[in-house]
Amino acid sequence: MQHVEREIFNTVELCDAKGQLNPEAIGFARKPLIISNLKGNFMRKKKWNYWCVFGEEIMFSATISHLDYATVCFVYFLNYETQRFYEKTVVMPFSRKRIIADEALETCKFQHPDMEIEFLYNQDSTHITVQIDDFDGEKLSANLDISYPKNHESLNVVIPWNRQTFQFTGKHLCLPATGTVKVGAHQYNFEPVESFAVLDTGRGVWPRESSWNWAMASQRSLGKTIGLNFGGKWTDGTGMTENAFFVNGKMHKIHEDVLFHYDDTDYKAPWQIATKFSDDVKLEFTPFFERVSKSDMKLVKSEVHQLFGYYNGYVRYEDGRKLKISQLLGSIEEHYAKW
Repeated sequence: MQHVEREIFNTVELCDAKGQLNPEAIGFARKPLIISNLKGNFMRKKKWNYWCVFGEEIMFSATISHLDYATVCFVYFLNYETQRFYEKTVVMPFSRKRIIADEALETCKFQHPDMEIEFLYNQDSTHITVQIDDFDGEKLSANLDISYPKNHESLNVVIPWNRQTFQFTGKHLCLPATGTVKVGAHQYNFEPVESFAVLDTGRGVWPRESSWNWAMASQRSLGKTIGLNFGGKWTDGTGMTENAFFVNGKMHKIHEDVLFHYDDTDYKAPWQIATKFSDDVKLEFTPFFERVSKSDMKLVKSEVHQLFGYYNGYVRYEDGRKLKISQLLGSIEEHYAKW
């Protein structure tokens, strides 16, 4: 094992009175116990709630984010079979309006003539509604209910670069989804037995430039509900990782860095993920679609290569047993941000 990560069992605030990292918040929790009381640090605070819902026919995603000096929201969908893909982004510069709460799961709402998004939270579910009049020339309407099963665990980690720059990330995987996404005349139905949502919440104070890898999956496979979450680059050397896998709602934390091996001249070639020192994680990811998102607004610059495809290989339980991963649908990405 690379190192021991401290587990948090009680509610704790992310920041101290000066807006710096509270040392008591460094660690990981199985519930969203970290309260993101960010303050000060103008231009450097970043907050987002990113939803990705995998259905039988399509993948649908909606994000509300606030970068301190701008609100950035985007919606995209992918039809697996036809590979029809479309993404719409709305940027509101110099928007100081509070649209994202300190609590990771609290309700978020974004209203704009070109896009309306709401993540309406109550104790055991989040209702996602999205309305876009012009989405690739058609009207988009999404109504999805995401449920939080009882005793379902999530991965909540505080990554400490230093006292001034740090990030709380919450990864909620394998959440059953039901509802509809309608694009033009075509309606896609999500059934909870086969449809699962992933929520990525972020609250932190970031350096000007960052890059990261993120791998995730949520699906029923071989009679189990399996979730995968792995991160690289951004957590290296911090003593904390966002690496874990989930089986039937229970999280199995991996306390070791993982390495992502891929060809950055051909992102659609297979990717390899492996633990740095042990053989506890050995996965191959085979993409079938690449989403490329680039923006250069001088002040804000980003480039994302997100691949959708299938994981094969294994991850290992703490007692040494292997969990076979077979054709598990998910995504993997390389992301560079100057923000």
